[in-house]
Amino acid sequence: MEITELGFGGGPLGGLFTPLDDDIAAGALTAAWDHGIRYFDTSPHYGIGHSERRIGGLLSGQPRADFTLSTKVGRLLIPQEPADRLDEAFQVPAAHRRVWDFSRDGIRRSVADSLTRIGVDRIDVLFLHDAEEHFEAALRDGYPALAELRAEGVVGAIGAGMYHTGMLTRLVKETDVDVVMLAGGYTLLSQSALDDLLPACADRGVSVIAASVFQSGVLATPRPRADAHIDYVPATPEGLRKVNRIADVCEAHGVTLPQAAMAFPLRHPVVAGIVVGMRSAAEVQADVAAYQPAGIPAQLWSDLRSEGLLDERAPTD
Repeated sequence: MEITELGFGGGPLGGLFTPLDDDIAAGALTAAWDHGIRYFDTSPHYGIGHSERRIGGLLSGQPRADFTLSTKVGRLLIPQEPADRLDEAFQVPAAHRRVWDFSRDGIRRSVADSLTRIGVDRIDVLFLHDAEEHFEAALRDGYPALAELRAEGVVGAIGAGMYHTGMLTRLVKETDVDVVMLAGGYTLLSQSALDDLLPACADRGVSVIAASVFQSGVLATPRPRADAHIDYVPATPEGLRKVNRIADVCEAHGVTLPQAAMAFPLRHPVVAGIVVGMRSAAEVQADVAAYQPAGIPAQLWSDLRSEGLLDERAPTD
């Protein structure tokens, strides 16, 4: 299974934080395709199906061999009367409710629903999603269901998408997953995955896709905004000071924070790619312009490490 190093994250297409109309979403997807992005990641959770349907609107018109698609399991979408309510997590009408389900039947139903929403005949990569509070069920029941689907050819590769490095490490060590999607654990701001997950993946031959590389937005601008978030909560003064120190070093080398944030995870040999959430053509264009991993001076990483801003174990060559 191959992916483009820069992948399209479908969370914003579900109306994350603010509403998003179909035309703007379609413009983002078209721009991504036109700029050569061929890996698209989504989930039933993102906008209770909106992200999958919108991504399907683009991909269903493209040759199936020309793109790689990943989606996720763990939540079933149950229809309900929205009654003028918005979904609790995304800015869309509450036409469905989520039910956690990592059982074999629940996963197979979720995959069938996703195939229908997206309009494709197979899923390239299937992840157990956000299983932190349901990990034992995901490991006991969910993983075997994914392995069965892989053996049947319904999906190509299997793994899990989570933020908890310890749980992902256990999954890597105890199962035969192909890939994990790590949210926020190996970024320019935090390298906690060096403690356990990345060494385990290297030992087991498991690939990593790095998500949340902007750490919920604080690394998405040349200087962090005063109201910036880190890991979905308001950044602390200490967190903002650290980001500004990183920005100082970046600026000394003619590099922006977004450029460094996108390039850094890819320097580790087990990281196959990054996924960046995009909601408009303008955001796609900005991210594509910032994606310059080969243009980052090697001295930048050395200087960040010497300033104590980068883990000593992080590959910098």
